[in-house]
Amino acid sequence: MMRNIAAIAVLVWGLSGAARAEDVQAVYRPEQKAALTQWLDQHLAGLVETCKHVHAHPELSLHETQTAELVARGLRDAGLEVTTDVGGHGVVGVLRNGDGPVVLVRGDMDALPVVEESGLDYASAVRVTQPDGAVVGVMHACGHDIHTTMVLGTAQALSALRDQWHGTVVMIAQPAEELGLGAGAMIKDGLFERFPRPDCCLSLHVSHKLPVGTVAYTPGWSAANVDSVDITIFGRGGHGARPNSTVDPIVTAAYVITQLQTLVSRRVDPIEPAVVTVGSIHGGAKHNVIPDEVKLQLTVRSYTDAVRHQLLDGIRQITTDVCKSFGCPKPPAVVVDDETFTPACYNDPALTLAAAGVFRKLLGDDHVVEDPPEMGGEDFGQFARALNVPGLQYGLGSISPETYQASLAPGAEPLPSLHSSRYRADTEDAVRYGVSTMTMLTLALLPAAE
Repeated sequence: MMRNIAAIAVLVWGLSGAARAEDVQAVYRPEQKAALTQWLDQHLAGLVETCKHVHAHPELSLHETQTAELVARGLRDAGLEVTTDVGGHGVVGVLRNGDGPVVLVRGDMDALPVVEESGLDYASAVRVTQPDGAVVGVMHACGHDIHTTMVLGTAQALSALRDQWHGTVVMIAQPAEELGLGAGAMIKDGLFERFPRPDCCLSLHVSHKLPVGTVAYTPGWSAANVDSVDITIFGRGGHGARPNSTVDPIVTAAYVITQLQTLVSRRVDPIEPAVVTVGSIHGGAKHNVIPDEVKLQLTVRSYTDAVRHQLLDGIRQITTDVCKSFGCPKPPAVVVDDETFTPACYNDPALTLAAAGVFRKLLGDDHVVEDPPEMGGEDFGQFARALNVPGLQYGLGSISPETYQASLAPGAEPLPSLHSSRYRADTEDAVRYGVSTMTMLTLALLPAAE
């Protein structure tokens, strides 16, 4: 029997992978905003304390044990059916509320190996020892503390407002986003076989460029395919004073690096975004010794599958041909790390524009802006891609209005970016607007209670 999907009307993707505009309905209901505002006024302080706790106790990717336990407890307390250890430390909470569509809401939990310098009174002092013995700081420098709290707050609000809607919501607290591994691991662990199959997928990400109370949307591509490529160039080492008796892998690598730049400038269609960056080069240990090999590490960014394959094939071809022309004793090793590949994130245009309409009614036109796409990575896109349903990740302003305004003054220092040790969110208002925008968007995509 076909499910009742009144609010998300037959979300069928065409050959282009995008839903038609008439397929997505998002209904803003003022009475739901009033009920949510009342609920938030009573519960915001507790959510903010939770966020500060998560910020002060960050955990690196693949180690999110305490954060996952906190989320699981909070979701159970809100009345959700909770399953832990999905794809690692992933947590899935299901809130069933009668017949209707299924909406997935995702937040990520992991932190970064950064020593915090934000100056917050709840700043992280966590240090961990890596397998190689190095001691690193740990910080929520990418806002995942706010994302985690959003999942909890949205689940609690939707549970409290059950008389306002019907359908099913699947809340996901995802591990290992910073490694690009978490979404894929949860999918491989049966996320869409073990739990209700979503009709659309939602997430948000804090923005270091926008003040609290403002949200940003990007129709279409919003984050890039991310590939990591390792290259080893094999030469024949020897004395630096007798280069004629060697095959110098350092010179060979220099030519490879230069030629790789022609992939973007001369091979890829100029209207297609593409990036090939050599982020690391290692070879040699002494002034007068030509080494036997040089290692390169590349990050490769694209949007479409076609451009991705064009770049990766081009890297292999250029590296092999340059090494052959320099007389290297054997072909180079060019290894694409498939395990860490992160597919591009695509915001369904119809769902995105419908969400923007909800946000304008909730926040006002001046507080909803369109953002250009970026070439950063985000594994959230794998959920909608795996299901072939619409997905949306929108941006959430996180900077205090005073700090934001000061940054606009002539000669002012730019705002610290995400992943910076100095990134500092306005936690209270970021949590308020994160929970309110996600809850209202979810309600708008679900049928109202009759």
